[in-house]
Amino acid sequence: MPVTGILHTTDGRVTHLTLNRPEALNALTPDQRDLLIRLLADASADADVRAVVITGTGRGFCAGADLRGGAAAGERVAGDVARVLRLGAQRLTAAVLDCEKPVIAAVNGTAAGLGAHLALACDLVLAAESARFIEVFVRRGLVPDGGGAYLLPRLIGPQRAKELMFFGDALSATDAERLGLVNRVVPDEELEKTARAWAERLAAGPTRALALTKQLVNASLDTDRATAFAAEAAAQEINMTTRDAQEGVRAFVERRSPDYQGR
Repeated sequence: MPVTGILHTTDGRVTHLTLNRPEALNALTPDQRDLLIRLLADASADADVRAVVITGTGRGFCAGADLRGGAAAGERVAGDVARVLRLGAQRLTAAVLDCEKPVIAAVNGTAAGLGAHLALACDLVLAAESARFIEVFVRRGLVPDGGGAYLLPRLIGPQRAKELMFFGDALSATDAERLGLVNRVVPDEELEKTARAWAERLAAGPTRALALTKQLVNASLDTDRATAFAAEAAAQEINMTTRDAQEGVRAFVERRSPDYQGR
């Protein structure tokens, strides 16, 4: 059966993934989560797609995982929870981090739990003024999942990350921007327009160079200097074989704007 609750469109060179269960604040079912993972992989592989935007409909960006159907009957076997997380929430966060195209989160409302981590895994985060970010896990007596304890300290440091995760208080869009979790806060009515403009700028850029830059930045906090420098040199070597790099150099020499084709 087709999966409902995810709108998928490609407009020009930009893929738009819209969570569309407003009555549930766009909480993700397992099928919807798996579809998002597949669509992000498809965007990586499609040379005609050069940027991705993730957003939601209604008052919520994403309220996290839909737990209403998640309580399995019968006896739980040791390892079940870890397996579900590896194959579910963690795989979704990894799909965003590993996507070879730049991914923008356009956070239109509440982003809670896995929904917050889905947004924060994106390369750029735009937030409507009404958006809120909530590390809701502690309210349920749970440990953060979906890579939250990996993402947050890298974005805002361990002390701030612990504050958000220990208390579970709602963080306004303005405070999220102040802490560095959000690139820009815009009026609600300007969110879609701004996300589209940013995506179009990215889609007009040197796509492979952006992908390699993303990989270098994402890996930088997990590697030592020698490893990071070696990765940088390798990325530069690979990138110089692309048409866009050659076009960029030619355009500089010829004193004109480059025409990047994403190849």
